[in-house]
Amino acid sequence: MIFHLEDPTRPSDFDIIISRVHVGSSDDEVLLSLAHDQACNRIQLTHDLVDQLFYRFKNDWKAALGVFRWAESRPGFKLSLDAYDMIIDILGKMRQMDKTMDLLERMHQDHLVTVNTVGKVMRRFAGAGKWKDAVRIFDGLGSFGLQKNTESMNLLLDTLCKENKVEVAREIYLELKSNISPNAHTFNIFVYGWCKVNRVEEAHWTIQEMKGHGFRPCVISYSIIILFYCQNYNFSKVYELFDEMETEGCSPNVVTFTTVMCYLAKSKEFEEAMQLYERMKSAGCKPDTLFYNSLIHTLGRYGRVCEAIHIFEVEMPENEVPPNTSTYNTMIAMFCNHAQEEEAMKFLRKMESSGVCKPDVQTYYPLLKMCFRAGKTDNCWNKLVNDMVNRHHLSLDLSTYTLLIHGLCRSGKCEWAFILFEEMIAQEIKPRYKTCRLLWDEVKLKNMSAAADSIEDFMKKL
Repeated sequence: MIFHLEDPTRPSDFDIIISRVHVGSSDDEVLLSLAHDQACNRIQLTHDLVDQLFYRFKNDWKAALGVFRWAESRPGFKLSLDAYDMIIDILGKMRQMDKTMDLLERMHQDHLVTVNTVGKVMRRFAGAGKWKDAVRIFDGLGSFGLQKNTESMNLLLDTLCKENKVEVAREIYLELKSNISPNAHTFNIFVYGWCKVNRVEEAHWTIQEMKGHGFRPCVISYSIIILFYCQNYNFSKVYELFDEMETEGCSPNVVTFTTVMCYLAKSKEFEEAMQLYERMKSAGCKPDTLFYNSLIHTLGRYGRVCEAIHIFEVEMPENEVPPNTSTYNTMIAMFCNHAQEEEAMKFLRKMESSGVCKPDVQTYYPLLKMCFRAGKTDNCWNKLVNDMVNRHHLSLDLSTYTLLIHGLCRSGKCEWAFILFEEMIAQEIKPRYKTCRLLWDEVKLKNMSAAADSIEDFMKKL
């Protein structure tokens, strides 16, 4: 990787392995590189190390598959079921459906396929627009030694509803319900599905159907519909549902309040958001980490930075609510949005030294934006990316690459931007057309004809 800087002192097993994996290598090349390396073969593999490697290469299926094959070949080491499911998910996410099915078949031969495995495969096929294949996989559950039961049916219905195929899901449910009994979760899946396709009346009808089957609607059922109304900024309906829930003896929980808080902030209804916080406390509902994250975000957008700091430093510790990575990310983003660079970096260091929370890609996104916005393009962005990749072993995603390429182009550093563009292509992360066009215009101005031709050829394939 272009930002790879090895620590010459005492590299960890993790660092040794990733230093042998080169961007753009095929899974065969990664396998051979690791298998023929003496240092790698002296490493005693653990399940935790393999999980870290898969997380590191979650956006680079070739590297992930190569590492998987190498780990699988190591004498005396047996991959966990979670590791198999992780590689299945990575391949499916990157739309490598043939390889996904090949591995699924191998897992079947070794009796490693679980309902969770099949669920991941169905989700990835549906996400790739191949929902009929997802249905076929469900139909073939018996060939994997698995049963068609309420759990597996719900997995299929949930997969279809998340891909806006709620009517298909409904037809399948009607075919199956004589042999497979629904449960409360089945109906909640349909409540979500109807809301997702903007048919909230069917969602309300599903709640009545749920009652007809002897299931009492729970806070999840109502919260799904509340989310729909929030997404449409119809807060009067939200408060009507709050009243209905209380009448039914089903009080809103912290998740419900968090959802409403988020959308009040998005609609800049900051005073109303603060009133909701008071209502929540009056109801005796205790805030959790996610709610505090939303509250801090709301306060930050409202310009009440000191109050947000008070929540983080005083109220959360008093209520014994621990911060997570998202809490730190929210604080960092707030400081970046208010151009408080020193405070943002202070919270980054605080997160790194916490021993509990680790930075992720989202941690660095606002820091990179602030760097470009402030015109600090000589070494600021480079140091941040080096820390991401080499210190915290994060894998750059589409959004981060896009931000970097756009920022570098606007800073007159299209040479670096083109290197990043090539790195994206090597990892089969497809740049957006707008990104390609911006970079193409910039390299042409710099008379980088070979780079311009390469970008143009790629745009023709989009």
